[in-house]
Amino acid sequence: MKIGFDLDKVFVEHPPLVPDALIERLYKKKANGELMYRIPSYPEQIIRKASHYPLFRQPMKNNLNYIFELAKKNHRLYLLSGRFGFLRKHTEDFIHKYNLQDYFEGMYFNYENEQPHIFKDKVLKTLHLDIYVDDDKHLLNFVAKRHEKTMFFLLKPHSPQMRILPNLTSVATLNDIVE
Repeated sequence: MKIGFDLDKVFVEHPPLVPDALIERLYKKKANGELMYRIPSYPEQIIRKASHYPLFRQPMKNNLNYIFELAKKNHRLYLLSGRFGFLRKHTEDFIHKYNLQDYFEGMYFNYENEQPHIFKDKVLKTLHLDIYVDDDKHLLNFVAKRHEKTMFFLLKPHSPQMRILPNLTSVATLNDIVE
């Protein structure tokens, strides 16, 4: 089975004490009703780089252990991150610290600063995944409508499992995606 994963909020926690709603408000915007992500200004990039130090971005160890087990079962795993290019060093440091390159058959990063949903849509078109897991509901709504053969999972801890679209389901843990 070919399974893709996002990075943030799937394998890396957001900074503590920063509500998800605030992060979403700072980085998403609507343009004529369409999904848009704001590329941070240079001063904001400095703040975001600081917020990506390992002290503030702890690994989600249960989820990392889960993919290590999936890899042993011969699933083909892929990592797709919408992180912008200014976070390249932090992203690569995290990948190497946890040896993720040993578990993922392919890793795709948005270092060219495309809109994250457009970037992931392009990658999904080339990979033809069976399953893709992300924490961004708006992004998943966008790509799920364009990739009807892929099953999408919205990872939302402490939420009940719920069907959102025919190929999009909300789950509380990664254990819920492969049965």
